[in-house]
Amino acid sequence: MENNNKTIVIGVPASPYTRKMLALLRYRRIPYKIIWGNTKEILDEMGLAAPKPLLLPVFIFPNEKEAICDSTPIIRQLETQFGDRNVIPEDKALAFINSILEDFGDEWVTKFMFHYRWHFKEDINNAGNILPLLSAVNLDDESHETFKNYISELQVSRLWVVGSNDKTAQIIEESYKRLLVLLEDHFKNSRYLLGSRPSSSDFSFYGQMTQLIGFDPTSRALALEVSPRSVAWVDIIEDLSGLSVKSNDWFSLEDAPNSLHAIFEEIGKGYVPAMVENSKALSEGLNSWKVNIKGAEWEQKVFPYQAKCLQWIKDEFNSLEVKDKKRIENFLANTGCENLIS
Repeated sequence: MENNNKTIVIGVPASPYTRKMLALLRYRRIPYKIIWGNTKEILDEMGLAAPKPLLLPVFIFPNEKEAICDSTPIIRQLETQFGDRNVIPEDKALAFINSILEDFGDEWVTKFMFHYRWHFKEDINNAGNILPLLSAVNLDDESHETFKNYISELQVSRLWVVGSNDKTAQIIEESYKRLLVLLEDHFKNSRYLLGSRPSSSDFSFYGQMTQLIGFDPTSRALALEVSPRSVAWVDIIEDLSGLSVKSNDWFSLEDAPNSLHAIFEEIGKGYVPAMVENSKALSEGLNSWKVNIKGAEWEQKVFPYQAKCLQWIKDEFNSLEVKDKKRIENFLANTGCENLIS
């Protein structure tokens, strides 16, 4: 298999995690080539085993014969392989804050994305029409109609995976709108989430928002109304390969603006109780869990991967020196996010 010293990425344009990683590679100026299409078929043609579970995007590093996936550990691997234009702050306390933001994007904002795409009729029709063509734009009309119906029915039936249903719809939609309002305020004074250079959390948010703002009509209309700065920000993050950065372009944790604290208060309202309750239910051998979010009941089946994500956060915190733990505790106090590390 020819690799030519470029990282191979296999994904699809409508995958927020594919978009997350491609933008990150561009910013970090890491050579890559993207292959769009059916991941399993492409790996079979390459003679490579598909990773389990198979997530998007799939990476194959130069001179390697193993396909890997999962954006969070891949980003950390890239930090050790490439020394320039890092996306994890050197300050260990700020890096931990970044990890929470990144996971919030990957595991909570993704609920917004999946809900808006498959809950509303206009959005279902939009996604059903476009997604089959992303694999083969020359798909014949009969096959296109067949795949449209198949994908739409399948994904609507899977709304439960992100906890979306008639009871939780309002929680999801209100959380999305609050986040847009908070980002609009934050971007008035900061170009990125943690200062004047992007971190991995920016790319996490960006990946989900390429779909919420760039693909799905209902969520895009709301963003245009509530947060035009977020709409513009998504276009900017697309390619930051020409951005000049300095090591001191990130906030210091102690000087972080109030707008960042406000975002963490929002994280503490939904993401934190959901992650904590999910992990607790898994440890107790339960199949589902319930939690109160903003006065409404959220019920969802246990999601083992998100329990692993929470454990990564706990492990990172526990590995820190006492002084950095104290700085983090001071920053998170009264946001609800302190429950992640208690």
